[in-house]
Amino acid sequence: MSDVERRVREVTARTLKIDPGRIQDNSRFVEDLGAESIQSVELVAAFEEEFDIEMDEEEALDVKTVGKAVEFIQRYL
Repeated sequence: MSDVERRVREVTARTLKIDPGRIQDNSRFVEDLGAESIQSVELVAAFEEEFDIEMDEEEALDVKTVGKAVEFIQRYL
């Protein structure tokens, strides 16, 4: 597991208050992990803070899975 993937999983677990063991690459934030719309915005903010980046919020909110979030964030690093 890459450092980016590990950190994405940690931030996701902390923000959604779920067990990190539930999080897989193909886990969907809403359908599988139970993120509500406000939590989706909180996740974007948490990822920006964790990685010290600024993402396009509209594009970021279109990212639906953990694996896609890792790829999306890697483009900014």
